[in-house]
Amino acid sequence: MSVFAVEYVYAAGSDDVRAEHRPAHRDFLAGLGTDQDGTALVASGPYADGSGALLLIAAPSQEVLAQTLKNDPFAIIGSIAALRMTEWSPVLGELSHHA
Repeated sequence: MSVFAVEYVYAAGSDDVRAEHRPAHRDFLAGLGTDQDGTALVASGPYADGSGALLLIAAPSQEVLAQTLKNDPFAIIGSIAALRMTEWSPVLGELSHHA
């Protein structure tokens, strides 16, 4: 199991549609780890400037995670302009037990 830092960059002008779908998006993220794909949410939250968000997600592989994130309501409605996924090793601090 690896931890991935996932960066969402929100599409310009998508504030209203994201606000509408935010409850479903948060339910989706909270539900990670309840199905059989092996993903689990470590932490997530939006950037203070509203430009995007950072998600830390444990997953068996980048391919599995990419497939899972296609089901995020924000992805389905097209409010994510760019997505960057990087394997991350938290060696110190409160999240280091995920390494």
